[in-house]
Order: sequence, then structure tokens, then C-alpha cells
Amino acid sequence: MNALIKSATIVDSKSDFHNETVDILIEKGRIAKISKRISNPNNYKEIKLDNLHVSQGWFDSSVSFGEPGYEERETIENGLKTAAQSGFTDVVLNANSNPVIDSYADITFVKSKAQNKATSLYPIGALTQSSKGVDLAELFDMKSAGAVAFYDYQKPISNPNLLKIALQYASNFDGLVCSFPQESKISGLGVVNEHINSTRLGLKGNPALAEELQVARDLFLLEYTDGKLHIPTISTAKSVELIRAAKSKKLNVTCSVAIHNLALTDDTLDGFDTRFKVLPPLRTKADCDALIEGLKDGTIDMVTSDHNPIDIEDKKVEFDHAKYGTIGLESAFGALQTIFTTKKTISILTQGKTIFGIESSTINEGEIANLSLFNPEKRYTFSKNDIASRSKNSAFFGVELKGKSYGIIANNKIVLK
Repeated sequence: MNALIKSATIVDSKSDFHNETVDILIEKGRIAKISKRISNPNNYKEIKLDNLHVSQGWFDSSVSFGEPGYEERETIENGLKTAAQSGFTDVVLNANSNPVIDSYADITFVKSKAQNKATSLYPIGALTQSSKGVDLAELFDMKSAGAVAFYDYQKPISNPNLLKIALQYASNFDGLVCSFPQESKISGLGVVNEHINSTRLGLKGNPALAEELQVARDLFLLEYTDGKLHIPTISTAKSVELIRAAKSKKLNVTCSVAIHNLALTDDTLDGFDTRFKVLPPLRTKADCDALIEGLKDGTIDMVTSDHNPIDIEDKKVEFDHAKYGTIGLESAFGALQTIFTTKKTISILTQGKTIFGIESSTINEGEIANLSLFNPEKRYTFSKNDIASRSKNSAFFGVELKGKSYGIIANNKIVLK
């Protein structure tokens, strides 16, 4: 793949051309030259776009596509196309398919479905067999097949001894164990954040305590085992405090937050719209502020879209019976830009790869072209026209966003909207 990017502003603090507006020549998938003006004698494809900015490829640590088993929600092929158009060059796929991805063969299958795509897919294997929380899955075999972590998506490990054994066992081969932060006996049948709005609307509450107890327990287990733990999608101020304290003790813990838990609060629930039924639930403004501060000071290691397509039959029902989840790839960049500067947004979207053992490259001559292309100033109201996913369950409909992706250049391929 050969291309010439014209008049692009580079946003990459590790690049020699950071904040410069330049031409970028790409030959055979590598950056051959970066200069103020580059001619095009070989008649390569030229990319000229309004207010074009280029950064290292964006990374999402938690996406769900459905396939195998839930292809009506999303296929791997269309999911990766959606990710590419949304600016993501690398995504980590959850194991919540049907059947659950819990074996060497399952990991091999999803990797084969993602071959020769612009966006690279890195599968997570289930931590327990069929994600039932009873017996450990084939962790080492899945790691050998290419699994980058082990996680029962949005299903807490209720048995502390099971998590203890998982941390000890996985440490033998540098495996990353993920534990969903929710104590189910406390959360009970709660469907939204337990607070003023849940009481006012008559919806069962899921208290912050349910998350915080689980985080505290898991951190104690981590300290005992000296393992490696990732806590996905935290949502409360106290969780940030607990993880901050654990990091000060040098425990090997990382965590993420979902973009909708940063940008939206439980005030959105007034219309009983099931697009806002997510797990963990949308919390309070104080929680959002604490999560944002946790990102700024490095307590929180990454954000995720937590992209989770749900078909209309499972969303257009009573709130109590609707499935949890929102799609988020298409709105991720624009939503983050409403909270952070462009420089911080790009930093957030490009960090976290090393936690999952994924390599990254800078925007310098000789490097592999792994690039996200975007306009950071484009303002628009998010609508169904902005969605490439099969499912349309977005929590950001009607929200004014800032910044839009043009696409990516990665894996020797170009994908532009």
C-alpha cells in the first residue's frame, strides 16, 4: 500500500514532528518520508482532508461483536470495519459470544475471522469455563493461541479462592487476569445507580458499595498472590481511591473506565430510555469528576468505548427486562473531546496497549504506518447517520460531540469513511 497524506498536523508527543503540519509519504505500509512538501511523481493515492490531523493508532481495550452466535447484533467483519471508520487500529475482543470463547480453538477461530483487516483484533479468553464462574478455563492454551487476557465479561467472580488461584496460575506465563468489579449479593436486582434518581423513578438500585467491595477484595487477593490484575470499567469515586492506594503500594494493577461513565450521569434516566441501561450503571456527577481526575493523574490507565451491540428486541422492552449495553466506537472520539483537550484525548486513546502486550509505533520515518486520521474541531449532533454498527443502541443520540474520525491507515491498508 502506497499513499501520500497531504497537509496533516501530527499529534504524537513521541514523534520528531509533533504539532507540525507536514506531508507523509507511505510506501509498502511504512512511513518513507515526512516533510513540509512532498511531490508525488509515482502518482500514489493522495489523501487530502479538511483540517486533517494524524496520530498513532487508537486502541480500545473492550469491544463486543457478537460473532459467533449473535451475528444479528454484529459480525466480526462489520465490527472491525466500524472500528476502522471510527479511528481504531487495535481492539480487544471480549469473550461474550455464543459459545463463549474459552478454548484454544475458539481463540483461533476469532483470529482467523479477523485476518487481513485494517484494524487488528486481539481476543480475550474467558476466565472460567463458559464464563460460569465455577472452573478455570484453558488459560495457558488460550494464551498460546493468542489470547491477550482472561475475563468473564461483566460477570463477577463470586468465589475469591477461584480468583486467587487464577492470579497465581496465570503469573506462571505472564497472563493478565481481569475481574469485573461488582459484588452480586450487594447489587442484587439493581438496574441503575442507587441514588436519588433511582428512588424518584422507582427503579431498583445498584449501589456504589457493590463495586467498591469487589475492588477492595480483589486488591487484597492481588497483594496476597503478587499476580497481575486488570479491573475493567470502574465507575465510582471510591474505586478510584482504592486503586490509587494500591498503585502507591506498587501492586501490579491496572484499570479502565467506559467513556459513557465519564460523559453521562444517571440524570439521563428520566425517560426510562433503555439505551442508558449499562453495566456498571451511570453514576453521579461527583463520580464522573473523580473518574476524570483519575485519568488525569494516571490512576486510571485507559478508557474504553465498552462497545456492546444489542439487538432491538432486547432493548425495546421494559427497563427492568432490557439487556445492558451501548455501542460506543463511533462516538468515542467525539465524546472524549467534550471533556478533554485534543492532546489529552489522543494520549488517552493511544495508551494501554503495552498492558495487553500490544506493540505501538510512533510517527517517524521508517516506522510502520499505524495511523488514525481525524478532524478535532468538527462539531455535530450524534445521530443514527453516524452509526456503522448493525445495532443502533447508542447512549449518545442527540448529544453534541466535538471531533470526528476520518478513518485509519494500518496493516498496509487504508480505510476512510
